[in-house]
Amino acid sequence: MFSGIVEEAGKITDVRHEGSNVHLTVSCSFTDQLKIDQSISHNGVCLTVVSLNGDGTYTVTAIRETLDRSNLGDLRCGSEVNLERSMVMNGRLDGHIVQGHVDCTAVCESVEEADGSHYFKFRYDVPAEMACRGYMTVEKGSVTVNGVSLTVCDSQLDSFRVAIIPYTLEHTNFHAIRPGDRVNLEFDIIGKYLARLAEVEAAVRQNR
Repeated sequence: MFSGIVEEAGKITDVRHEGSNVHLTVSCSFTDQLKIDQSISHNGVCLTVVSLNGDGTYTVTAIRETLDRSNLGDLRCGSEVNLERSMVMNGRLDGHIVQGHVDCTAVCESVEEADGSHYFKFRYDVPAEMACRGYMTVEKGSVTVNGVSLTVCDSQLDSFRVAIIPYTLEHTNFHAIRPGDRVNLEFDIIGKYLARLAEVEAAVRQNR
């Protein structure tokens, strides 16, 4: 489990295909603190460290399901990727509860500068039945974009905006996002549970 507070933007140093899997090698400042089997969020996707390479890099593997559901397949050598190690359970939850299970991708529609900060607008395509199960945004609710815990504004049926402060812009890969780029979304797990509970309750009442 994660909090959506990105530690740093690492750099992809190698991309290797093996069957339908992709092995991503990443360089970051805390590689020497990692261990095999550790979980790390990469652009919001929870992946397992499979090797430590002795040169300040580590490697993770993304399977076909992950590649189909996220933007990890878009990464190339030199790409920046937002990194977060899993939460320490006796620490503060500075963001919100993030599972590292990306629900879908969204496309950046616009980037607007606003008195030093920036508004990013994203549009996504989720079937109506999934939206009814909590796969949606709500005004002032939480959403995870490329692993970053953010507050929703201008929530619409298939789009929303987020405000990015200068610190977040500098220390995550948001500074590289341009209109047309894909990002990973994870909708709020609490909203999903509430929507599912309401669905089950309605089914129980109907069957009485």
